[in-house]
Amino acid sequence: MAATYSFDIVSDFDTQELRNAVDQAMREINTRYDLKDTRTEIAIEKDRLVINTASEFTLSAVRDLLETRVVRRGLSLKILDYQEPENASGGRVRQVVLLRRGIPEDLGRQLVKQIRAEFKKVTPQIQGDAIRVSSKSKDDLQAVIQHLRGQDFPVALQFVNYR
Repeated sequence: MAATYSFDIVSDFDTQELRNAVDQAMREINTRYDLKDTRTEIAIEKDRLVINTASEFTLSAVRDLLETRVVRRGLSLKILDYQEPENASGGRVRQVVLLRRGIPEDLGRQLVKQIRAEFKKVTPQIQGDAIRVSSKSKDDLQAVIQHLRGQDFPVALQFVNYR
């Protein structure tokens, strides 16, 4: 009897790593000469970040600094979904950054369709925010992973539970 192997395709990130990246960015903002008197804040909420700063110029600098820290902590920039900057009280600028988690339903269907079309010996299934891909051959699963890594998707994909 042949064993069945599988893995899951998910889009997730380590919340603690994001928290560490924001803490490092805040530490640098408080010590950098051009940013330390701007009273910039980056608030971490459940599914978003809120950047509150003095002007559009400092918002751009804070965004660059945050992205640098996020990449250094091993996270993808695709988890950050910047919304339009808005004016806050006192002439300040606020920007909400939504945190992307999970594979959207339409992208999930597109991925399943693509895997079925290119790899006949594997069976992909949508399971909530994840896609389970199973096959009788580990080599087929490795080929699917390599194929998906070579493409650019609007979300960061991780391959977990490989067994």
